Amino acid sequence: YLVKRKFHDSWWKCAPQCRSVLPALAVVLIQAAWVSAEDGGGGGGMEELATEKEAEESHRQDSVSLLTFILLLTLTILTIWLFKHRRVRFLHETGLAMIYGLLVGVILRYGIPSTSYHNKTPPSCSLKEGPVSTLLLNVSGKFFEYTLKGEINSREIHNVEQNDMLRKVTFDPEVFFNILLPPIIFHAGYSLKKRHFFRNLGSILTYAFLGTAISCFVIGNLMYGVVKLMQVVGQLTDKFYYTDCLFFGAIISATDPVTVLAIFNELHADVDLYALLFGESVMNDAVAIVLSSSIVAYQPAGVNTHTFDASAFFKSVGIFLGIFSGSFAMGAVTGVVTALISFQYILHCFPLLETALFFLMSWSTFLLAEACGFTGVVAVLFCGITQAHYTYNNLSEESTKRTKQLFEVLHFLAENFIFSYMGLALFTFQNHVFSPIFIVGAFIAIFIGRASNIYPLSFLLNLGRRHKIGGNFQHMMMFAGLRGAMAFALAIRDTATYARQMMFTTTLLIVFFTVWVFGGGTTPMLSWLHIRVGVDPDQDLQPCGDSFQSKTKQESAWLFRLWYTFDHNYLKPILTHSGPPLTTTLPVCCGPLAHCLTSPQAYENSEQLRDADSDLILTDGDLTLTYGDTAITANGASSSSGPKGLNGKRNGSTSEEALERELDTREQELLSRGTRLVFPIEDHDINARGGKP
Repeated sequence: YLVKRKFHDSWWKCAPQCRSVLPALAVVLIQAAWVSAEDGGGGGGMEELATEKEAEESHRQDSVSLLTFILLLTLTILTIWLFKHRRVRFLHETGLAMIYGLLVGVILRYGIPSTSYHNKTPPSCSLKEGPVSTLLLNVSGKFFEYTLKGEINSREIHNVEQNDMLRKVTFDPEVFFNILLPPIIFHAGYSLKKRHFFRNLGSILTYAFLGTAISCFVIGNLMYGVVKLMQVVGQLTDKFYYTDCLFFGAIISATDPVTVLAIFNELHADVDLYALLFGESVMNDAVAIVLSSSIVAYQPAGVNTHTFDASAFFKSVGIFLGIFSGSFAMGAVTGVVTALISFQYILHCFPLLETALFFLMSWSTFLLAEACGFTGVVAVLFCGITQAHYTYNNLSEESTKRTKQLFEVLHFLAENFIFSYMGLALFTFQNHVFSPIFIVGAFIAIFIGRASNIYPLSFLLNLGRRHKIGGNFQHMMMFAGLRGAMAFALAIRDTATYARQMMFTTTLLIVFFTVWVFGGGTTPMLSWLHIRVGVDPDQDLQPCGDSFQSKTKQESAWLFRLWYTFDHNYLKPILTHSGPPLTTTLPVCCGPLAHCLTSPQAYENSEQLRDADSDLILTDGDLTLTYGDTAITANGASSSSGPKGLNGKRNGSTSEEALERELDTREQELLSRGTRLVFPIEDHDINARGGKP
C-alpha cells in the first residue's frame, strides 16, 4: 500500500512508473477532482485543518509507543531488582523483558480496536513489473509523493494494517543497526578482560572464524534438505533457494549467551570458560554479519543465479576478507586517533567535554564503517578494544569512571529494549510465516551445527594446548550456544520475501526457546558438569581437569606474545603515558626521535612498567606458579615479596605453607558467602603432607 509522505521529488524520475500504476490510482484521482469541484476555492482551509489534526494524532501515537517501551524497561528493571534480592536465577533479565514484550504485544494485537480509513474495497490492477518504491502525483496542481511501505497479508487488510498503534511500534530495522547495536558491541570490546581473553586468543579465534563457518554450512545444507522435504509434501508456497539456506545458517550462527555469561559473572565461574564463551560470542557476531553479507553478494554469472559458480564463490571469499580487514583497520585507526587526542591532555580539565568526545568518536566509528561499505559491528568492536587498551589510560580519573558507566548503562538499556521488542514483534509483525517443518528442522540443524563446531575443534585445539579444554567445558559451551540480539537484528533487516519472512519467524522462536530454556538451566548445568564457581578472576592459579596446571610461556598465545613485545616497547609509549621510555627501547641512532615522541610522564612512570597484560608473558625457565606474594618453581625454589626483617632476611615460611595458608583463607571467605570452592589435589601433594589429604 502507498503512504503519503511530506517531502517531494522531481516528476521526471517517477513519470514512467506512474503511467504503469495509473489504473490503480484512478479512484484516488477521481475522488480528489470531485472534492475540488464541490469545494471550489474553500477546500484548502479544511484540508489544512485535517492535515494538522492528522499530524497531531500521529505525534500522540508516537509518544504512546515510546512510552510503552519505557514502561516495559521500567517494569523489567524493577523485576530484576526483585529477582536479585531473592537470588532468583532460573530467569534472566533478557528472558523477563521478552515475557513483558509478549504481554504488551498481545494487548496491542487483540485489545486495541482497529481503525480503518478505507471503507471500500481497495482499487486493484495488474502490473508487468513489481510496484515502484516512490510515486509522485499531480492532483489539481499540487504534488504529492507516495512511498511503498510493504506488502500486507490479504487476511489482515482491514484490521492489523490499519491499526495505527501496531504500525507505530514496528521500528525501522535500521534503528537496531545504527542506534541499538553500537553501544552493545562497543561495550563488549571496552569491558573486555584482556588477560583472560588473550590467554585463550588462539582458541577464541578458531571457534569464532572456523567454527562459525562450519556451523553456517552445516545448518545451511541441513536446512536445504528441509526445504526440499517441504517442497515434496506441499508445504512450500514460494521460492526458497540454496543461498537463502546458507544465509539463514549465517545469521543463526551468531551466538549471544548473555544469560549464561551473566550467571557466570555472578557465580564467579571458571575464568577460562568465561573467556572462551565471551570471546567466541563477541567475535562470531562480527564473523556472522560479514559472512551473511558475503552470501548476499554471491552472484553467479549466467541465467541461473542460484547455482554454484567457482568464480562467484572465491569472489565472496574475497569480499569477506576485504570487509572484515577493512572494518578491523577502521576501528583500530579510530581508536588510535582518539588515543592521540587524549594523549595531549587538552581536555583533562573538562571531564564532560572529554567524555563527550570519547562517546562521539566511538559511535562515529560504526557509522563511518557503514558509510564506507564496511561492517560497523566489526569496526566498533575493535574500536572498543583499542580504546580500552590505549585511550582509557590517557583519560582523567573522572572521565574513566564516566565512560565505563555511560556505556554500561547504554548497553543495558539497548539490550533489554531489543529483547522487549522481540516479544512485541511476535504479535505486531504482520508477515509471519509459521512452518512447523522448517521450525523443527531449524532446531535440529542448529544443535548439529553447534556440535560440529565445538567438539571437533576442541579436539584439534587440545592437541596443541597445555591447558586442555576439558569435556565439561565442551559440554557447557555446547549448551551455552544461545541466540540473541544479533541473530534477531540480522533476520529483521530484510523481510521482503517469503523466504526471509520464514527465517525471521523461525529465528524469533529459536531466540525465545534458547533464552528461556538454556538460559534458565545454566545454574543446574554448572552443578551437573562440576564446573568450579567462586573463582577469583584475578588469580593466576588455574586448576584444569584433576590437577593444578602451571602457566608457562607456551600457554600464552604465540601471536599475543609477539604483539605484546611490540606494543609494550613501542606503541604504548607513543599513544599513552605508560610503558618504558622510547629512549630505552629504540636503537641509539633513533635517539632524537625517541626524545621527541616520549612524554615527560613516561620518565616519571618508568618504575611502574608492569601492566595487566604482562601477567600473561612468563619467562622461558621452569614451570613457575605465582600465588599472591609467593613464587613457586618446579624445582622447589620459592621467593617472597613480603616485608623484610631487621637482619635483612625476608620474614615468611616455605612455599607450601604459604600456599596452604592462602587456600584456607580463600575457602573460608567463600564458605562465609555460601559457596564452596573445591581445588583438586594431586597424589604427590598428599604425600608431601604426610599422607593427609
